[in-house]
Amino acid sequence: MLLLGTLFTVISNLFGIIPAQIVRHALDLVKETLDLYSLFDGTKVQASMYESFAFNILVYGLLIIAMALLKGVFLFLVRQTLIVMSRMIEYDLKSEIYAHYQTLPLSFYRRHNTGDLMARISEDVSKVRMYVGPSIMYGLNLITLFIMVISYMVSVSPKLTMYVLLPLPVLSVSIFFVSSIINKRSEEIQRNLSQLSTNAQEAFSGIRVLKAYVQETFSTKQFAEQSDSYRHKSLNLTKVDALFTPLIFLLVGLSNVLCVYVGGQEVIAGRLTPGNIAEFLIYVNMLTWPVTALGWTTSQTQRAAASQERINEFLREKTEIVSTENLQKDIAGDLRFEHVTFIYPDSGIIALKNFSLHVKAGQTVAILGGTGSGKSTLANLLLRMYDVSSGTIRIDNEPIQAYDLHDLRRQMGYVPQDVFLFSETISNNVRFGLPQLSEEKVVQATKDADLYGNIQDFPEGFGTKIGERGITLSGGQKQRLSIARAIAREPKVLILDDCLSAVDTQTEATILDNLKGIMDNRTSVIISHRVSSARLADQIVLLDDGQIVEQGTHEDLMTRNGLYKELYDKQLQSEEITSEEDDQANA
Repeated sequence: MLLLGTLFTVISNLFGIIPAQIVRHALDLVKETLDLYSLFDGTKVQASMYESFAFNILVYGLLIIAMALLKGVFLFLVRQTLIVMSRMIEYDLKSEIYAHYQTLPLSFYRRHNTGDLMARISEDVSKVRMYVGPSIMYGLNLITLFIMVISYMVSVSPKLTMYVLLPLPVLSVSIFFVSSIINKRSEEIQRNLSQLSTNAQEAFSGIRVLKAYVQETFSTKQFAEQSDSYRHKSLNLTKVDALFTPLIFLLVGLSNVLCVYVGGQEVIAGRLTPGNIAEFLIYVNMLTWPVTALGWTTSQTQRAAASQERINEFLREKTEIVSTENLQKDIAGDLRFEHVTFIYPDSGIIALKNFSLHVKAGQTVAILGGTGSGKSTLANLLLRMYDVSSGTIRIDNEPIQAYDLHDLRRQMGYVPQDVFLFSETISNNVRFGLPQLSEEKVVQATKDADLYGNIQDFPEGFGTKIGERGITLSGGQKQRLSIARAIAREPKVLILDDCLSAVDTQTEATILDNLKGIMDNRTSVIISHRVSSARLADQIVLLDDGQIVEQGTHEDLMTRNGLYKELYDKQLQSEEITSEEDDQANA
């Protein structure tokens, strides 16, 4: 497409140059014919001369129209090749970046914010597209036109060519500096607008907190200040932008004046004809836009180079979470942690220290502990969001690194601590990852998660759209929908990462009773800070600061009178107090 675009650019410029030469011949014809026409005044020859003259002018006019039409056709083809090519490159680049983002580990996302990721796939790619599309198109147009026009102008009159082109380099350099200032101020405005939009979105999202703390006036004042800054920067840009067009007209006008003045002297000296002056004036105006675009193109090229470097920075990032053997097989769910130590690569926090645990296939293990004890880290390691710093994790006696990553994750059901739902219907959120899931299984999954009754109360039932990140649902409903999404997969290993924290103890008991049947013959890992969540577990592990402090069944741990029993008694007492307060409130 680039080669075709170059060819079409040459042809369109060729049809653009020919009319200037036709104008030269036409003007020279008019001058010569007028001189002869006056000599044969009152004769029959004069009438025949007029007919011949009119016919020739008509032919020249039709030729100019034909050239203009042909140039228009090929300009259309230029845009259909070069601009379409840039859009295709933009599509490929965005697709490549997005696909690459999907391969990167969680540690990458912990280091970079979402805004930066979005900027590189949108703003930076757009700047690269402006280079590979319009910039290349204008650059090719400038090169081909310069070669064709200037070589011809020099062959006609080197002196006039020099004077005519004298202001054009000044025009190009001036446009470059003005464009640079405009681009710099435009980027400042874009950053300011982005901050303005972010703060407004944050204010609207947190409107309940804003109202509760009576900060409406402060928020409005803050927005007004940022808006005023945006207005000030926009006016500064407008002032510079106002110089743009007058500068072009001034320097182009100077070229035209020089062309007429110097060309007139050459005509008087007999070295040129009036047609040459008209021809040169057309050439000057033809070269004006390509020369003007040179400064703009140079500025765009610099911006594109900076943007491509930013894009390449992320494309050079490679994931270390890869399969060593691409093993694909149905897993039974036998889990074994052997002296596992894990340090978060971005923060250096030691999350697990020499952790060892064996969970037989079909067993349920409860991992308990306070905030920062390393519970959620175990879930991330099982899903292989991270690789262990030392030690080994085995699934069915195979190292976890041996399994094909996607095949392994497909056999796991994960309910994260930080629930994330998509702006879709309830039904599609349950089906996430399994679009072909039957309606009966969707309904059963919501019943097992104790959500079916709530869904029936919604006007549109399973077709209810839950809004961005599930904002239309309560915290407990979001957690239960997340549980339904996980168990609908019928996973071999079910991981519940503190997913019942937003529901009351009664709802928790109902969900756990429903899950009891689901957990039979399925390896389950229940991660929680609540002791009540551990009542279905075959074994309980109490974590503190990344280390196992107690391990065993509920009965064993209660008889030891250790940390588990202390935690159990405290939570039991707290639940009794809450229950009494609820009874009094109801009374």
